[in-house]
Amino acid sequence: MYLTDPAPIDAPAVLAWYDRHARDLPWRVAPGDRARGIRPDPYRVWLSEVMLQQTTVAAVRSYFLRFTGLWPTVFDLASAPLDSVLKEWAGLGYYARARNLHACAQAVLNEHGGEFPQTSVGLQTLPGVGAYTSAAIAAICFDEQTAVLDGNLDRVLARYYALPVPVREAKEELRAALQASVPSRAGDFAQAMMDLGATICAPRTAVCMLCPIQPGCVATKTGDPTLYPIKPVKAERPTRKGHAYVMLDSDGDVYLQSRPPKGLLGGMTEVPGSDWAATLPVSHYPAKGDWKHRGQIVHIFTHFRLELEVWSAVVPADGLDGGWWSERMDLKGEALPTLFRKVLAAVGLE
Repeated sequence: MYLTDPAPIDAPAVLAWYDRHARDLPWRVAPGDRARGIRPDPYRVWLSEVMLQQTTVAAVRSYFLRFTGLWPTVFDLASAPLDSVLKEWAGLGYYARARNLHACAQAVLNEHGGEFPQTSVGLQTLPGVGAYTSAAIAAICFDEQTAVLDGNLDRVLARYYALPVPVREAKEELRAALQASVPSRAGDFAQAMMDLGATICAPRTAVCMLCPIQPGCVATKTGDPTLYPIKPVKAERPTRKGHAYVMLDSDGDVYLQSRPPKGLLGGMTEVPGSDWAATLPVSHYPAKGDWKHRGQIVHIFTHFRLELEVWSAVVPADGLDGGWWSERMDLKGEALPTLFRKVLAAVGLE
């Protein structure tokens, strides 16, 4: 045990701060509106929480507005073709989220009559909805008094208690400490704590003089709260290598294909390529042509670094199976993840 008799968070102070300083976010019901009885839309909250996993608010905002413009309700999203969802998701990363998003919308429609379950336990029966997302939806939309512990809250609590070990070693202790502080305004409290972590108790700065929970914060008393959370020892990220083949026809159209539905970047669009391995595979061109080496691109995934040697050639338009030719002007509308946009950029196509 790393926390001995942890002091509760001053929820009234947090909520009073939030009532004055809540961020204006397109998926959020402001605290004043919430007090007047306006309920958050579980669809919009769920969509935002899925998008915000491993992604910043600044990056998510435009995607959220585009998604809700195209598919304003869970019924609309469930009825959309998966390929269309993947195309709109391109650039957000972690593409399994997009597939789970579509599957979850269909489950809400087909198994729950278009209504999201109202408890964290019930929400976890939906595809792609884990402990954090279910708690966030249940608290924000239905005021379930449950702890909502995300990366921002990990940092806030690690500083509040001056946690002497990396967060992952005391996650459940932090969750229990937060749970003991959740008030009846659970949704506003959850969002207030998120806002604290995003604006006051940020990764590289801590504006302690403006923080509503500063009086109880142990790290503040150390003189440098940014020493917390304690950083874990990082494992070395391995490198994988491979080839990417950009094929063009005589009109300048680009040959594309879909990745397998499961696995890394599953279902997204790519150019043909080799396997990715610890050592560079032998190059096997997918069609006859005057192949030219166009340099190397590097892409960092969570668990490995990828180095791709990029090749391009003009090839005959027939004799290729399983893919399609895309006009250059249509490339922006393809479901190309950032990795393959880098590949196309290496040959001047993006």
